[in-house]
Amino acid sequence: MTQDTTPHDSAAGPNDDNPSDPSRRRLLQGLAAIGAAGAAGATTALAGCATDAGAGAPTAVAPGGTFDAQLKANIKTVVVIYLENRSFNNLFGDFPGVEKPLSKVPASAYTQLDRDGKTPMSLLPPVFDGLVPRPQMLGGKKYHIGEKDIPRQPNAPYMLKDAEGKLLPESVITRDLWHLFWQNQMQINGGANNQFAAWADSGGLVMGYYGETAKTLDLYKIAQQYTMCDNFFMAAFGGSFLNHQFLVSARPPVYPNAASSPARDKIAVLADGPQGVRLAVSAESPASAADGKPKFVRDGAITPDGFAVNTMMPAYQPSPVKPAASGDKRFADPSNPATLPPQNFATIGDLLSSKGVSWAWYAGAWQSALDHKGGADRPNFQYHHQPFNYFAQFAPGTAARTEHLRDGGEGDSPISNRFLADVVAGKLPAVTFYKPQGNLNQHAGYSDVASGDQHVGNVLAHLMKSPQWQNMMVVITYDENGGWWDHVAPPKGDRWGPGSRIPAIVVSPFARRGNVDHTFYDTTSILRFVTRLHDLPTLEGIAHRNAAFAARGAMPPGDLTKTLSFA
Repeated sequence: MTQDTTPHDSAAGPNDDNPSDPSRRRLLQGLAAIGAAGAAGATTALAGCATDAGAGAPTAVAPGGTFDAQLKANIKTVVVIYLENRSFNNLFGDFPGVEKPLSKVPASAYTQLDRDGKTPMSLLPPVFDGLVPRPQMLGGKKYHIGEKDIPRQPNAPYMLKDAEGKLLPESVITRDLWHLFWQNQMQINGGANNQFAAWADSGGLVMGYYGETAKTLDLYKIAQQYTMCDNFFMAAFGGSFLNHQFLVSARPPVYPNAASSPARDKIAVLADGPQGVRLAVSAESPASAADGKPKFVRDGAITPDGFAVNTMMPAYQPSPVKPAASGDKRFADPSNPATLPPQNFATIGDLLSSKGVSWAWYAGAWQSALDHKGGADRPNFQYHHQPFNYFAQFAPGTAARTEHLRDGGEGDSPISNRFLADVVAGKLPAVTFYKPQGNLNQHAGYSDVASGDQHVGNVLAHLMKSPQWQNMMVVITYDENGGWWDHVAPPKGDRWGPGSRIPAIVVSPFARRGNVDHTFYDTTSILRFVTRLHDLPTLEGIAHRNAAFAARGAMPPGDLTKTLSFA
C-alpha cells in the first residue's frame, strides 16, 4: 500500500421467562417489539417462502436473472450498527451451530504461555487492578471487585464471576483491557492465540466470558432467528481507531513526516524492524505475566514508516484536543501531538457519492459533543470512533460534511434519537452507518454489555417497523475484540490484519433464517458488499488485501452475500 502524503458459552440453556437475576429479568424487551412488528406483517416473508408482493416478498426478477439482479432488486437500504470491543468467545462461544465451539477447544489450543513464549502458565495472572474497579449498584447489590477479591484462575477460559463466585451480570461495567495494534499481534502469536494473558494489562481477565448470554441477551435471540457469522474477523489488528478507519476505507491513515512532527514521540519502538509485529520490551518489564503488566520501550500510535495505527484524534471538532489559541474554532490544534493531520484518500462514502448513492454516518451524541456536553458517564461520546471526521473532504464548512455526517441524537426514543426518527420516517439513506453513543456501545471500562444489547434490540424493533424494512439488510458487528481472547486463528492477510474473531449478525427479510454462516469474513466484507451492490470501484485497501491473499493462493474475505437468500 502506498502512502498518500498530500495534505463456554455454557450459556446455551433453556430460556428463563421469569429470571430472578436482575441482568436476566429484562429478557428480550426489544424482541417483544420485534415480534409485534412481525405480527403486523413486517416479517411475513422472512423464511424466504413468500411469492406475493407483500412486505418482505422478493421483487420479481426475469426468469434466469442472476443473483446480482436479485440483490439489486431487493436490497435498497443497508444499515451497519457498529458496536464495541467484544470477541466472539466473550459473548457467543457456544452459540448453536458454530463450527468451532468454545466448549470443544482442547487444552492444547487454549493454554496460555508466559512471556518467554515457551512456558505454560501454572495459573492465569491476577486480574490487574480488579475486575470491577469502580463501585456499582445493581439489583440492590454492590459490585466492587478488586484484584485480591477473586482468586487467580486455572489456565483456561472461564466464566466471569463476582467475589462470591456467582456469575457476573452483563449489566456490570468491568475494567477495560488493552486492545492495541502490536499487542494484538503478540497475543495472537502467529495464530496460536496463546499469549493473550502474557501481553495484556488486564492479566487473566482476557480469558473470561459471560456464562448466560443465551438467556440474557437480545442479540443472542436475534442471531438465532437470522444469520450469525462465526468466522468474521476484525479487519485490522488492535483497537477502535484503526478498525473504524478500516470500516470506511479498508486501510490505515498516514502521518506524513512523523519523525519531524509534533507526534515524533508517538512513533513506536519495535523489536523486529520498521514494519515489525512486536514491540521492544523494556528491561524493566516483569519476566513473567504473574508478576505484573508488561512494559515497553515505547508503545506508540505511529509505525516507524508513518502509518497511524493506535488512537489519534481528528483534525476537526468534535475532538478532546482544543482549537489552537488563534486558530479556527472548528478545528483541533494541529500542533498537539495527538492530532492526526487530515487524510484525503478515498473512503466508501466518496465512492458512493460519485455514483449518486445516498449515505450517512449517524453518530450518537455528535451534537452533544460539539456543544461540549458529550463527556462523563452519559452519553460518553468517543471522538476516535468517528472515522469520516478525519478526512479533509468532510472538513467543517463542506457540503459533504453537512449532508453525510449526522447527529444520531441520544437515547432510545425517536424523540431524542435522530437516527431512530429517520428510521420511523423511512428516510434512511441507501447506506447508513449507526454508531451508538458511548454508554450504549458495550465497550468494557465505560459501558456494560446489557445496556448496548437492549439498545440494539430497540433499534431493530424500530427498523422492522420502518417503511424501508422490506428492502433492508442490517449488519450488526463490533469494531474489534476489546482485548478478549478468542481461539479461532485469523487467516493470514496483510500487514494490517485481519485481527481477532468478532461477532457479526445479519438481519433482513432476506437473511437466511436460523443460519450460522461459516464463510470467512472481516470488516472489509461490509465494504465489499456495498461495492457489489452499487457497482463501485474497488477501494485501494481492499485491492491491497486481495493481493496479499492471492500471493498465498488463498481466497480473500467474502462479501456477505452468502447470508442472503432470494428464493
